[in-house]
Amino acid sequence: AVHDTVPSALRNRLGIAIARRTYRAYRDLLASPRWRTLAAAGARPQRLLWASTGTKDPDASDTLYVEALAAPDTVNTMPEKTLAAFADHGRVEGVLPRDGGDADAVLADFTRIGVDSTALAAQLQREGTASFDRSWKDLLDCLAAKRAMLAQRNRAAAGRP
Repeated sequence: AVHDTVPSALRNRLGIAIARRTYRAYRDLLASPRWRTLAAAGARPQRLLWASTGTKDPDASDTLYVEALAAPDTVNTMPEKTLAAFADHGRVEGVLPRDGGDADAVLADFTRIGVDSTALAAQLQREGTASFDRSWKDLLDCLAAKRAMLAQRNRAAAGRP
């Protein structure tokens, strides 16, 4: 969302920094006394989901986000093309650091150049919701068309118009 407006040294780093900060908060929650009490009573943690982690930047590695977001207790969904690329040449050199690594420094760099990550997050949530809504509507339309086609076929097979 900010790729073309930031220095090249910061390209493709904002999402990873936010994920690192999110993972740190998740690990902190799992280390809390409240969670430990719940776990002792049999509760299981919900895993973090990194959704649709394909790379949109043609200049970046096609496995950038899959490699960067690997971590225990997470789930990663990705386009089939990214899955094939990762199977072919992906490498996980390490996992997300429990302490967030350089997330705070990277986020501070973005703030210094005028990127409002809170406003950007709100924008991306709106766009993501609209995209999921469109996909859901497309699915329902496809199912309705298929249902109508099958109903017509059944009527024709029964000799009814």
